[in-house]
Amino acid sequence: MILLCRQYRKQLSELMSTRHLPVLLDESVKGLRAERGGVFVDATLGGGGHAEKILEAHPDNIVIGIDRDAQAIARTQKRLEAYGDRAIYVHAPFSSIESVVEQHANSKVDGILADLGVSSDQIEDRDRGFSFMQDGPLDMRMDTSQGFSAASFLNESTEQEISDVIYKYGEEKASKKIAKAIVEFRNHTLIDSTSDLVKIIEGVLKRTGKKHPATKTFQAIRIHVNNELEHLEIALSKLSQLLNKKGVIAVISFHSLEDRIVKNFFKPNIQSLPKDIPINNIVKENFHCIKKKVKPSAEEIKQNPRSRSAVMRVYSKL
Repeated sequence: MILLCRQYRKQLSELMSTRHLPVLLDESVKGLRAERGGVFVDATLGGGGHAEKILEAHPDNIVIGIDRDAQAIARTQKRLEAYGDRAIYVHAPFSSIESVVEQHANSKVDGILADLGVSSDQIEDRDRGFSFMQDGPLDMRMDTSQGFSAASFLNESTEQEISDVIYKYGEEKASKKIAKAIVEFRNHTLIDSTSDLVKIIEGVLKRTGKKHPATKTFQAIRIHVNNELEHLEIALSKLSQLLNKKGVIAVISFHSLEDRIVKNFFKPNIQSLPKDIPINNIVKENFHCIKKKVKPSAEEIKQNPRSRSAVMRVYSKL
């Protein structure tokens, strides 16, 4: 009976992984103006849904797909096989976008899409350790070939370091209590599974409402392990020099930390001038906001509940 249950869970996980639904699919491809034709970068290739839609939008479109997850690239290569050399695959963090574009697109592209966060395929794979809903090794690395795992971080860091990460990246008010409980647990046995971490958190926080008490802590540790916000800031700093004139950048974020970085980056830079100059200040703008804050429709959220927290911002280079 136990073996059958395990087989069923594995089959269910495999089924779910093939049903990854790209968020704001039509809105993002329309925002990129992919129908005009050109070279585009999908900076977070994932399951390839956005890339496929871009390729379908114009027969001459080329998509350079970047992803840290080698497994995701392997799956998407099969999905996009029919598009031949119009689809290019690069195993790298999207902070490497400058070197990728220089190598594959002669330094300039017409559009860039960044769908941030973790994909459904990664969440549903219990061996990756992203989900608090199923037991598995506590890894959380998007690129399993390098870096340190979530388990290593929790077992080797100080209580203060753990607390700081949970508070900074998860905005979890109970960060100190959770960090203390983590250290107390590991004094008896190492933390090596998602169920271990969930058990610790549930011992500190009781569930209220629909959100699981482990949500913020898992988010925080994942962001820290993968340096997600640092990679985002580096990638954004390269955009102006990588886009052709009137090129478009669309960024889909899933929590306030990401969205805040994107929003603040694209704010106009206002520089004060001497008072004796008639115009008191001048606005230096490299980008024009096309779509300020696009959210999924009620229908999309119904079909894909994970899309409910998504926010897309779209900008065009002047």
